[in-house]
Amino acid sequence: MAGVFGGLTQRQEHIFTWCSVVFVLLYITAWVGAVSHMHDVQRQLVEQAKVTHIPAPPMPAPTQQITAAVSGNASATSYIDDAILGESGKLKFATATPGQEIVSNVVAPEEPGVYKLASQVDNVTSALNDFSVVSLVPFSEKQRGHIGLYYLGSWPFEQGGKPKTPAYGNPNGFIEVTQENRDTPVSEHFKLGDFLTKDQPNVWPKYMLLRPKLIDKLELTIAELEHTGHPVRNMHIMSGFRTPEYNYTGGNTQGRANLSRHMYGDASDVFVDNDGNGSMDDLNHDGRVDVRDAEVILQAVERVEKAHPDLVGGVGVYSACCGHGPFTHIDVRGYRARWRGFGNG
Repeated sequence: MAGVFGGLTQRQEHIFTWCSVVFVLLYITAWVGAVSHMHDVQRQLVEQAKVTHIPAPPMPAPTQQITAAVSGNASATSYIDDAILGESGKLKFATATPGQEIVSNVVAPEEPGVYKLASQVDNVTSALNDFSVVSLVPFSEKQRGHIGLYYLGSWPFEQGGKPKTPAYGNPNGFIEVTQENRDTPVSEHFKLGDFLTKDQPNVWPKYMLLRPKLIDKLELTIAELEHTGHPVRNMHIMSGFRTPEYNYTGGNTQGRANLSRHMYGDASDVFVDNDGNGSMDDLNHDGRVDVRDAEVILQAVERVEKAHPDLVGGVGVYSACCGHGPFTHIDVRGYRARWRGFGNG
């Protein structure tokens, strides 16, 4: 029969075909919507899982925090300035044995380490820029000259005898220096790692002594040099803390005292090195570098001690010798001492 296909007229066939197309399109649209919805649900579940099940990474040890409560409306900044920033106002660390009170409301943690200090005023806590409290490793942790793998040796009166003053007795404890905290600032111009003993380069952690009074005196000396027309961009620490073992046997031992204050963390050998050539600068501008430039630093220290008698100590000037240029030894031993020498202070 003309005009009939499969029992359908040609008009009915066109209607059936268009209905089929519309049905397929509706099916595809519904399928795409369902898939999109499933993706949205999955994405929401993933985000929820991130929030619910993935903890924030722990803060590294150097950023652990101690909070000092300051009552009333007192300024946290002035509280800290008066307490522990030193006479220079530039100290950025304090040391104490575990559990010891450093200043009011600030106690060294029981776990030795380097902690950032924060102040709390009226229940608002804010970090103090670059100020650290160091809880010391007790001296009793040293066994047979070692703490862990690091070898320190024995202090002069550790095995017996009576020191001439308490300043020459055994230290209370040590700063534990790691590769992570070695760059911790101890003042405006210095960091922990500047004062490490120059030995056992691959052994970490290392242990050292460093008295805040020494850093305070160095900062005041820098300020005095600058006040008298000697800009200081880099005061280089040639030698800071020395373990007893290194003081007796390490490197060039010429000129080292058996009771060197370097072993007690309150002495350093320094020179001004603004040009970064590894040697003393021409501080007196006479066209050469010699012991007279070390004397410029001595003169600055004299003025610092006159203004701050509680920082009195030893000052020695050393000529160039044994592969190094002139330098100045500065310490805070507690009594006045002056000398000239060669070798290492």
